[in-house]
Amino acid sequence: MSADPHTRSVAPAWLRPPADANSLAPAVWPATASRDGAGVLTVGGVPATTLRERFGTPLYVLDEDEVRGAARRTLDAFRAAAALHGVQARVYYAGKAFLSTEVVRWVTEEGLAVDVCTGGELAVALAAGADPARLGFHGNNKSVAELERAVEVGIGSIVIDSLIEIERLAAIVERRGAAQPVLLRVNSGVHAETHDFLATAHEDQKFGFTLLDAPAAVARIRELPGLDFVGLHCHIGSQIFGTAGFEESAARIVELHAELREGGELPVLNLGGGFGIAYTSVDDPTPIEALAVGIADAVARQCEVRGIPIPNLAFEPGRAVVGRAGVTLYEVGTTKPVALEGGDARLYVSVDGGMSDNPRPALYGAHYSARIASRTSDAEPALVRVVGKHCESGDVVVDAEYLPSDVSPGDLLAVPATGAYCFSLASNYNYVPRPPVVALRGGEARVIVRGETLDDLLARDAGTLAAVRDSGRPSAGAPTEGTE
Repeated sequence: MSADPHTRSVAPAWLRPPADANSLAPAVWPATASRDGAGVLTVGGVPATTLRERFGTPLYVLDEDEVRGAARRTLDAFRAAAALHGVQARVYYAGKAFLSTEVVRWVTEEGLAVDVCTGGELAVALAAGADPARLGFHGNNKSVAELERAVEVGIGSIVIDSLIEIERLAAIVERRGAAQPVLLRVNSGVHAETHDFLATAHEDQKFGFTLLDAPAAVARIRELPGLDFVGLHCHIGSQIFGTAGFEESAARIVELHAELREGGELPVLNLGGGFGIAYTSVDDPTPIEALAVGIADAVARQCEVRGIPIPNLAFEPGRAVVGRAGVTLYEVGTTKPVALEGGDARLYVSVDGGMSDNPRPALYGAHYSARIASRTSDAEPALVRVVGKHCESGDVVVDAEYLPSDVSPGDLLAVPATGAYCFSLASNYNYVPRPPVVALRGGEARVIVRGETLDDLLARDAGTLAAVRDSGRPSAGAPTEGTE
């Protein structure tokens, strides 16, 4: 199973056998990631083997300093880029990437506002002590109850997504005698170079208004007392490299912005997020500073052409703040060499998690990388596919990677760049409990989200719970420190 010509032919074109299958690509791993003298991966000063002993596997780990540093860097970048044109910038952390009360505290302490898109996310942000005036509320189907709660707590802004929502929100604010700042989500028609499910600004999809329909929607908002129209919102997609798509989108949105200014001031232009990160060693995302300058300059140019003032800018990064900070730890259960057509071969490495803790490869064809975390090895690199334990052939964690060919049951495997959309999208498929989340900082580890036990899963099954109670049998589950 070594990396000979046969195995190389089934690898994707971008993947090359590494000179060292133990190396950690700096752009992919948290800045604190390294190997100790025994070859064990450490993150935040904590060895991966210690984490396994204390919390078990699978395990989400999150480097707190990495999150805080990314939040500061992102805020500084957009504020500086906006200041070059004499305006201000607000940065919202897109909570859908990863939300817990601790993460909300980290990003708000570093100066970010928070973007939520459901009543549940709103509840988490409020429980963390976030200032409601620094929250934004998205969503294409906000319920009456969700809007009621948002208005009740004094949420900073609501992004309107449909004509029905205009009337729904207007009735709420009228009944409460409130005033609610709102933005209108608009699809610029720019098709981001990303997976179809991650592109959100083309016309034929569920979010927002087309450029042609937006003026009528804004006119209706301006007719209604209690709704304070403050600007437009546009988001073109996720995991985007480069500035070209953002610049083209800005040109179209500024054109609409200029048209709408004839009916009143629009102090804010929110251009969303979607800034990409590196998942593999060949990914080359644009630095956030360059993105900020490129987008702000594009808005400034378009405003200058039309002879209008530049509005204050807002952005909503999520993945760019939390993605690189996350590493997921698994234990290898089995390995299986599989002969392929034409004499090719691949080594399947099965781990104790999978699509229940990271469905992104199945949903989006997302690529990840992996390294053995419990040791180093001098064995030749082998082409592997890391797969989960679920009863699905699509249960792939890492589609293609080179690992030492002696990877074996009991090895600890680490998958980096899992801070965004892994925990958030996790499920109980095949009745697998969701893992705990452990924060790392300064050589210390602490649970910030408790892992689930089998007792937790059975507690929601009314019939099973009654049967266990009536029989007097003990309930199932063997919690570790992270699941108590």
